[in-house]
Amino acid sequence: MGRNKLERFKYNDENPMVVQAGKPLYETIKGKWREELFQNDHELVLELACGRGEYTVGLAEVHPERNFVGVDIKGARIWKGIKFATENGLKNVGFLRTYIQNIDQFFAPKEVNEIWVIHPDPRPKDSDERRRLTHPRFLELYRNLLVDDGWFHFKTDNAGLFEYTLEVVKDWKIKDFEFTRDLYKDEKLLALHHGIKTRYELKFTAEGHKVHYMRFRFE
Repeated sequence: MGRNKLERFKYNDENPMVVQAGKPLYETIKGKWREELFQNDHELVLELACGRGEYTVGLAEVHPERNFVGVDIKGARIWKGIKFATENGLKNVGFLRTYIQNIDQFFAPKEVNEIWVIHPDPRPKDSDERRRLTHPRFLELYRNLLVDDGWFHFKTDNAGLFEYTLEVVKDWKIKDFEFTRDLYKDEKLLALHHGIKTRYELKFTAEGHKVHYMRFRFE
């Protein structure tokens, strides 16, 4: 393992706003994020498969009245987000290191107010369908964790994954459904993103890929 990774892992381990295996909160945080980590009663927003946490910290800057948690299994990626949050005094940012399929072990039913899934791995192989973060098994997780009328947001540059997701949600009871296959031509929906872009989005839009986006609430 490279020296940089070791230093990043050490930084995560010493930072109280990173929840990961080996820390006391890892075993007790479920249902207690507001009081135990943030010490307030503000709304809780998740960015799943957050990578470097661009949306976690970006939205936190825009909404200091809300709490934001980025979730990813890669500690070296999380380091980027928590370092930015710490150096910029963002007290409403935390990160959880775990697999997305395990999030119900860390968040209680109806504990979450909003979920963002931003440019996830498209998992194009048929054999990987169950690993797509908009597969029905994941949507069921999100539905259980979200409060009534909580928003789910999904953004991707992968047209195949977006069309797959459109087909999946047809079988779900949802409301307030909005979507676009070209986010940068939809001023209303684009405004929800506050100019935040991940490094993948910067790369793929430079290559001419369109960005697809949807949001809805579960009934």
